[in-house]
Amino acid sequence: MSNEFRELLKKVGSGTHTGKDLTRTEAAAATEMMLNLIATPAQIGAFMIAHRIKRPTPEELAGMLDAYDKLAPKLSLTHLPRSKTPVVFGNPYDGRSRTAPVMPITALILAVADVPVIMHGGDCMPTKYGIPLIEIWQFLGVDLTRLSLSQNEKLLAVTGISFIYLPQHFPQAYSLVPYREQIGKRPPFATLELIWLPVAKDAHLVSGFVHPPTETRFQETFSLRKVENYTTVKGLEGSCDLARNRTAIIGLGSPDSFERLHLHPRDYNLDGTDLPLESNIQLVEQIKLVIEGKNCELMPSAILNGGFYLWRFGVCNNLASGFARVEKMLTSGEVKAKLHQLQSFCTAQSPNNSVI
Repeated sequence: MSNEFRELLKKVGSGTHTGKDLTRTEAAAATEMMLNLIATPAQIGAFMIAHRIKRPTPEELAGMLDAYDKLAPKLSLTHLPRSKTPVVFGNPYDGRSRTAPVMPITALILAVADVPVIMHGGDCMPTKYGIPLIEIWQFLGVDLTRLSLSQNEKLLAVTGISFIYLPQHFPQAYSLVPYREQIGKRPPFATLELIWLPVAKDAHLVSGFVHPPTETRFQETFSLRKVENYTTVKGLEGSCDLARNRTAIIGLGSPDSFERLHLHPRDYNLDGTDLPLESNIQLVEQIKLVIEGKNCELMPSAILNGGFYLWRFGVCNNLASGFARVEKMLTSGEVKAKLHQLQSFCTAQSPNNSVI
């Protein structure tokens, strides 16, 4: 048992009247002890549920991310030109279970437009047990689970897309996943996955959220961590995917300002019902139809998301031109060609990988 960790656990787990928040340094120390398994399983579980009940403060989140900076892998981005700022998408690791995700399509669209995209996550996990991004890529013939960090560096340089896969690249964090099932709730680490930057230089961070207080907590954490370029999205199931059936609530952060954008899909004839996730087979069929440039139920969502992010990252001057650009990319075969490039790269790196 770690006596040092025990004192930190007592501090956050003493209840409403006597419990206290951790300092940034203490939060970093506690996280490092959990990742390195210096704390016992009983201590880790107790800390997670106590912190879940208390809710982490921005200072605690900043400290936890400090520990990630110390222990987690980072893409060096040395192969990217200085003029290219990568985009890091923070989506819930436990995936999607109710609505069809379009993140892989968005990533392909941005890569075609020369905007580097970095994603991160793991396998199917508690508490939602939804389909994770890594699995969707596998269904598309892109197995990103076997690539080393150096191969991911090359993948990003060649294709404009990369993926930090926890079991392969950050096993310390992945070792804490079983606690999610054991405590039956998302622990504070589930908040970190939305705001983690696994890169060694500046990047634009996109974070999904569900509840407004979470976004406020993000902003304060970004300020402490000196993260200046970011986008917050009240997305589908807490993801970075914009919904068609409601006004999108988006935060646009920059070094000098923060602006609120309310994007109304109906203003661009893109409103409607978000495609339900009925099965993995149905989802992959819809994604493939979109990539083929064929009209289908998922196409409006792909246009809405791809067009917004093209505008947000400066590829297009306005939203309308962004949406038009996406349609052209899809019908011209550019997005399909990008997928084939990814498939070819992964097949070459992993001979046993087969293209689906």
